[in-house]
Amino acid sequence: MKNKILGIIGGGQLGRMIALSASHLGINSHIYDPNPDSPAFDVASDIFNNEYSDIEAVKKFAKGVDVCVYEFENIPIRTAQTIEDLCPLRPSSKVLAISQDRLLEKKFLSDKAKIKTAPFYECNNIDDLKTATKYLNKSAILKTRRLGYDGKGQVRINKDSNLETIWKKVGDNQSIVEGFISFQRELSVIIARSIDEDIKIYDCVENRHKNHILDETIAPAPHLKNKVQNSAEEIAIRIANELNLIGLLAVEMFEMEDGELVVNEIAPRPHNSGHWTMDGCTTSQFEQSVRAAMGWPLGSTLRNVDIVMKNLIGKEINLINTFLEDSRYKTYSYGKKEVREGRKMGHINRIIEKDSNVSKFMP
Repeated sequence: MKNKILGIIGGGQLGRMIALSASHLGINSHIYDPNPDSPAFDVASDIFNNEYSDIEAVKKFAKGVDVCVYEFENIPIRTAQTIEDLCPLRPSSKVLAISQDRLLEKKFLSDKAKIKTAPFYECNNIDDLKTATKYLNKSAILKTRRLGYDGKGQVRINKDSNLETIWKKVGDNQSIVEGFISFQRELSVIIARSIDEDIKIYDCVENRHKNHILDETIAPAPHLKNKVQNSAEEIAIRIANELNLIGLLAVEMFEMEDGELVVNEIAPRPHNSGHWTMDGCTTSQFEQSVRAAMGWPLGSTLRNVDIVMKNLIGKEINLINTFLEDSRYKTYSYGKKEVREGRKMGHINRIIEKDSNVSKFMP
């Protein structure tokens, strides 16, 4: 029997871990990425080292796979639509278009899904910025509509900020101004929805950041009230259904002091805050994304243990050797050739007895 072939757009660490999970299911992976040093290329059956704008290469790639997924949102829509014309793309290009534009995303969440977000205003020039910050009492964050992640493409605004200088920092790009909200902590939920509209949800987790980059994820979120967990799940289900999602979706939320949840953003792919599932659940987020894409039954999201996931950023990758002999920790290196400040190089999962309410990486 011929093995199924999964196409993966993007050859970073997420693409690598998707491909590894696919191989455990007997599926070969073809990976498309313009970067010749893409770490996912090491585990691919075939690679396409071409620009996303090379439509002929994109067509050849799509014709050679059974179904296609992506590991990040910043893919040209034309590229996604070209693939979708030739094979299933899961999640769809419509979902991708919403998630890669912060303004479209916020409008979808607030207007269509009827979910609470921070107040926001479209911002196309300095005059828009001045008007928006006036309404927001000069407590806001200016974000580019596209290409922002891990704190990139955003600037904090306060009453002493020089708006002209801040506008130049985003390079006169189409932007969105979001009102700054005071929250208790950041939570996230990952949901999978199948072609048959079956839904599986992973436990709600707490995310802690350092220098605008995810540092640790605690699974499950410590001392989370049942009503907050239920609310997070209801929000994720509503979003997935409104998107007609087939695949995986991460939903980032802020928990307010009173337990109310405010959605920050969505990501239709495996997510950094879901790496804990690799050792914490019966089915990891990566295997789940493959199952959903292939049209197979979704796997169990049962959490078998508690996990604290620690990202290894830049030179922190050298910490791996410290934990190799400790059975309480599972180490992952992404195989990236160049260590850079702020670059995600790997992660470590601390494995803890279930329902221990441990909230730190080190004992």
